[in-house]
Amino acid sequence: MKILFISDIVGSPGRGALRLLPRLKKEWGYSFCVANGENAAAGFGLTPGTAEEIFAAGVDVITSGNHLWDRKEAFELVVHEPRILRPANYPPSVPGCGHGVFLSADGHAVGVLNLLGRVFIREVDCPFRRADQAVAELSAQVKIILVDMHAEATSEKVAMGWYLDGRVSAVLGTHTHVQTADERVLPGGTGYITDAGMTGAFDSVIGIEKEAAIKRFLTQLTVRFTPARNDVRLNGVMLDVEPSTGVCNSITRLSVPLDPGCGSGGESTGETS
Repeated sequence: MKILFISDIVGSPGRGALRLLPRLKKEWGYSFCVANGENAAAGFGLTPGTAEEIFAAGVDVITSGNHLWDRKEAFELVVHEPRILRPANYPPSVPGCGHGVFLSADGHAVGVLNLLGRVFIREVDCPFRRADQAVAELSAQVKIILVDMHAEATSEKVAMGWYLDGRVSAVLGTHTHVQTADERVLPGGTGYITDAGMTGAFDSVIGIEKEAAIKRFLTQLTVRFTPARNDVRLNGVMLDVEPSTGVCNSITRLSVPLDPGCGSGGESTGETS
């Protein structure tokens, strides 16, 4: 089966890029779609309105990361919407779930696990030990398991890929918004990429208006960040997974520009950007 993973949706331009999904579905014939949406609401966090827009575009599951909590609405959202995952290695008292089992359009059960790295981000529980627990739980129910490893350090993501090789279908890095060119299938049959990239405006600094980002670097002062709007692209990977075993047959890196005729941003959902 084919699975589409969309990386790091940034603001309304990133949400607007989801207009490409009907075309991609026709070209690739995928039956399940996961997207990281932690930056979907004006570049920081996730709200009910932005989540609904992402689901309405055809995404089956939304994963997240450290910026999920930038919007207070997220605390209730993850409790009431099981299709939105927060990193599984937050302490147990944190609302929401870090993994789940979902049904694809062609009837296959798919496990999805969201993890957060610890290097250069924040202190959370060990992602490796939490992965052991979650993968054991999911493996008792499904053959196909996807892991969104949301982390800053490439070494931590590469290590997780090797650690889970042969136990999951794919380990897909997110968070840095810069797509890496190291996609491959590891020896145990796990698809891997260090970072699947960013879905948003590329005439930017990782999705944010250039001038604001540069000003913060120059002054070290707090500067309001706003998502950029030009040169919008959808980044991610397409996985070909064997349903009976969960083995990844291939992983293809995607960077698809939004058709200029579609515009550069999403429809208004009450968000500022």
